[in-house]
Amino acid sequence: MLTILGFAMIATFLVLIMMKKMSPIAALVLIPALFCVIVGKGAHLGDYVIDGVSSLAPTAAMLMFAIVYFGVMIDVGLFDPIVRAILRFCKADPMRIVVGTALLAAIVSLDGDGSTTFMITVSAMYPLYKRLKMSLVVMTGVAAMANGVMNTLPWGGPTARAATALKVDATDIFVPMIPALAVGLLFVLVLSYVLGLRERKRVGTLILDEVLVEEKAEEKETVLVGAGAAGGGTTEVPSGGGADRTDDDGFQGLDPHRPTLRPKLYWFNALLTVTLLTAMIMELLPIPVLFLLGAALALTVNFPHMPDQKARIAAHADNVLNVSGMVFAAAVFTGVLTGTGMVDHMADWLVNAIPEGMGPHMALVTGLLSLPLTYFMSNDGFYFGVLPVLAEAGQAHGVSTLEIARASIVGQPLHMSSPLVPAVYVLVGMAKVEFGDHTRFVVKWAALTCLAVLAAGILFGIV
Repeated sequence: MLTILGFAMIATFLVLIMMKKMSPIAALVLIPALFCVIVGKGAHLGDYVIDGVSSLAPTAAMLMFAIVYFGVMIDVGLFDPIVRAILRFCKADPMRIVVGTALLAAIVSLDGDGSTTFMITVSAMYPLYKRLKMSLVVMTGVAAMANGVMNTLPWGGPTARAATALKVDATDIFVPMIPALAVGLLFVLVLSYVLGLRERKRVGTLILDEVLVEEKAEEKETVLVGAGAAGGGTTEVPSGGGADRTDDDGFQGLDPHRPTLRPKLYWFNALLTVTLLTAMIMELLPIPVLFLLGAALALTVNFPHMPDQKARIAAHADNVLNVSGMVFAAAVFTGVLTGTGMVDHMADWLVNAIPEGMGPHMALVTGLLSLPLTYFMSNDGFYFGVLPVLAEAGQAHGVSTLEIARASIVGQPLHMSSPLVPAVYVLVGMAKVEFGDHTRFVVKWAALTCLAVLAAGILFGIV
């Protein structure tokens, strides 16, 4: 019964948000609360929620201060050179823009953190998508898939969890999987090319011509002020008067003349960011603490005056509130799913449903199961709860533990769009995309990416 109710709860949640009958926050809170009562454990709802909140509180804190930190870095112009390079590649071509989105997300994903990847990628690419009236779900979908493939890095989380759960070396899992993961990343790039061509056709050449003309005009445009004044001097004023330019949604683009730029502090900010990411990879301090210290230092040095600091915090308050609120709402969902025992019963049912004849092919089975299981449950639940059972079943049929471990990470491109992954709310929140729209678009493409990685692993004899 708990198995059926667990799948029913997840299905109800997905249907309601995809049909836009409820907001994600409301659905994440009310649906599990209702099913907790149906299960007959309504009296324990408070305990489940507190447990869920306690487990996700560090994640929420990390996201809050990471948004502030990277928001400040974007404000002061740290990423402008990267953005300009990507924009030079993209020009006004939707195909190049979508491919550029995948490339940027993959490169930034090297830091091992999905939230920072999405913040940087969306901040850089959002103005282009809005300007050309391109589909924003294409941006979120491509970024999520590229990050999902790169999330398999040893310091990204899943590989380390698999190594810990099965007591093997993370290097022995990841290094042999590099060819298969490279195929997965290539698949994402090819898919981005195809989706970009589709966007180019949908947007039409008329809009592209208008944008190109506008760009040329902006390059040459200056406003001559004070002609004929004393001394006959003239002053060049950048288009837009130096103020932050916004699109129709109020999103602040990377205006090269915005007043928050701090060019004299560029190398300080670059060094601070590299130091922060290095400390994060080396685990010198907990990640929430690192971002808390980094945000405080970045604000103090770049904006020493209190009103300016308050203005920067206020500028990013919407993103902070939306993301942290979504994380705590997801804590209700995971708390009930785990506390009632539904997730354990679902995992047991799936494992027991594997036919006996599939025993010698447990690596393939593990790879296929990693798609739905890492989507419907947390990485911790899958790698520490389900994977050891699958590995034990594989060993009984002569399948090595390392093969099972390698197969277990192929579902990450789909996992990164799971409603249980806090980073995805950063992605859709900053892109102003409905979570249901993102889900409808990305699930099929992400699943194909996972299958491409699995097929390559089998073809290369890795799995």
